[in-house]
Formats: sequence, structure tokens, C-alpha cells
Amino acid sequence: MKSKIVSVLIAGSMCLVATGCGGGKSSGGGGGAKPKPAGTVLPQRLDKPPTMPDGELKPSPAAGASFSENLAYELRRKTQDMAGAPGEITAECPTDVGSKSGTKVTCKTTYEGLEVEWDVSIGDKSAFSDNLVQYKATPRQGILTRDGVARLLYGNYRDSIDYALCNDIPKAVLAPLGTQSTYACEVVFKGQKPVGFPQPVRATDSGPRYY
Repeated sequence: MKSKIVSVLIAGSMCLVATGCGGGKSSGGGGGAKPKPAGTVLPQRLDKPPTMPDGELKPSPAAGASFSENLAYELRRKTQDMAGAPGEITAECPTDVGSKSGTKVTCKTTYEGLEVEWDVSIGDKSAFSDNLVQYKATPRQGILTRDGVARLLYGNYRDSIDYALCNDIPKAVLAPLGTQSTYACEVVFKGQKPVGFPQPVRATDSGPRYY
């Protein structure tokens, strides 16, 4: 009987949520004067991107797929989550990897040609079913995408955002994981002008973050 895979939710891992969801207009008295940019206004305008496609990532493993193929599919899905945008994704794990608890392997995924290595640890059988196997997968690098960042900002600020300005984020680029990248953006609210004070963009294993 083939073993399927289920991710482990590590305590504290859910704390990497998007921050900076405030940003309403100031109620302080400004006399109606329009603020002048105090910093450098960034050159790249990001408009609202299309919504992510619904449904499972395709192609999905066949009914008789090996454990290695099922694991590779899970890492493809995680890679898309990290990018925050659809793209051409491949994944490869050692063909002889099994579902024995304590097994450690290195797998590789690519997103639009960018390669990321993953450290994977196989855990115990799930308490819900012997056919489900827990695992932990950690990427050695992160991925930032232009559409992923735009989707984050428009999702955070919803109806208050007019557009965002960034410093030329590529369609997709490798970035350090969980730390400040070389990219930054400024959210411009409706009825306001950019002031030139951007916030850094960061890559995490669950998608881009802005703080």
C-alpha cells in the first residue's frame, strides 16, 4: 500500500504572517497641503495582479505513484506557495527515498528555472491514518516574484491601496529566506501621493512578506 504525505505544523510556524495591514489616512491636521516626497520615489509600478488559479496544482501524482513522486509533488506545491504566483515548477527527490521515520534527504525544485534545494526529514505515521506520513521540508533559499509581492500588497490593503511602487522586482528571483532582501516597496493609498519611504520585502517559505 502506498504511503501518502502530510505536512507537519510546527508550533510557532504560523507566526510568519503578513504585517503592516494598517495604513489608514492620518486624522492629524494637515491643512489640506499635499505632502512632498521626502525620499526617493521608486520606479516600478505594481498594479493589481490576477487571482491565483483555483484547484490543485497540475499534474498531480497518479494513483500508483511512488513515495518519491508524492514527495516531489508536495514540494512543487510548497514552491508555488513560496513564490505566491503560478509558474513552471519542477521537483525531484531521490527515487529510493522511503517513508521510514528519521529518513533525511535533499530534494530540488525549480521555479521558472530558479533552483532551490530542500532539506526533508520524514516523520512518523499520521495519527489519522497509517497511509499518511508526516514530514518537514525546509528550503535553503527563498523565491520572490513580482506578482507574488503585488498579490500580497493588494491582499493586505484591499480597497485602500491605489497602487504600489517597488525597486524593479524581477518576474522571479532567488532571495535569502526570512531576512530583508534587496527589494522594497511603497504602498500608495487612494487619494495620496508617494512619499519615498518604502518597506523591505522578504521571502519566506509561505510566500513574500512586507515589513
